[in-house]
Amino acid sequence: MILIDGKQTAADIREEIKNEVTGWVNQGKRPPHLVAVLVGNNPASLTYVRSKERLSKKAGFNSTLLHFDENISEAELLETVDKLNRDNTVDGYIVQLPLPAHIDSQKIIMAIDPNKDVDGFHPVNLGKMMTQLPGFLPATPYGIIELIKRYKIETSGKNALIIGRSLIVGRPLSVLMSQKREGGNATVTVAHSRTKNIKELALQADIIVTALGKAHFLTADMVKEGVVIIDAGINTIEAPGTKRGYRLVGDADFENISKKASFITPVPGGVGPMTIAMLLKNTLQAYMFQVASGKK
Repeated sequence: MILIDGKQTAADIREEIKNEVTGWVNQGKRPPHLVAVLVGNNPASLTYVRSKERLSKKAGFNSTLLHFDENISEAELLETVDKLNRDNTVDGYIVQLPLPAHIDSQKIIMAIDPNKDVDGFHPVNLGKMMTQLPGFLPATPYGIIELIKRYKIETSGKNALIIGRSLIVGRPLSVLMSQKREGGNATVTVAHSRTKNIKELALQADIIVTALGKAHFLTADMVKEGVVIIDAGINTIEAPGTKRGYRLVGDADFENISKKASFITPVPGGVGPMTIAMLLKNTLQAYMFQVASGKK
């Protein structure tokens, strides 16, 4: 069994990005600038954007956090998005989800300039992904494909099962893995909450990606010998006696499935670190577009 080390792979990618940024700065260019927009004080969102800010600075980026009270109006948030769209010193930005219930998330996403949409959620970028035109890929699926490529996991002609159909992970990944590309050419099945025969499908799969958000949903009796497991789920379970009183686990029963798997990602330390790394990669791509167009 080979452990897929997302933490180390993400660190390698950030170092590659840093070296490229250093080259541009040494030519007199300003560093790439990534902005995060956060509304409210959701603990998970706070942790994510602070980590993004820290790691983007380590990669040589300028990083800005715009943190608003949860009572900000939709109109005020749209005004912020418009300002970011028009600011030539900002290469890319994210609006951290989820947003408060009184704000229409889709309306906010639609207002983002697709050329600065480094989360890859705008319909323009999703459409470019579908047609394999240059654009920004959603960061988590992008990270999974990068892990597959760097660990030289064979996907061509393989049966891949993706458990979860969200627009953030499952559906974009199903497209990427089925396309003619490195890390693609797989026969992809997407399972979800209405799928009645998940165990049967899982037992036939050469590669299983879990993105369900249900602790230890995938068990050892559901997978075959030599399976590749990529666990994009993150869940908390009680851990009495520990400092926090809980621990993080994935959707897959790592302890038992790892005995059968050829490759497997841990949780934490697998897919999670790759999300920020690919967000930075998207931002560098946006920055490079600006450089190429002479706007820097």
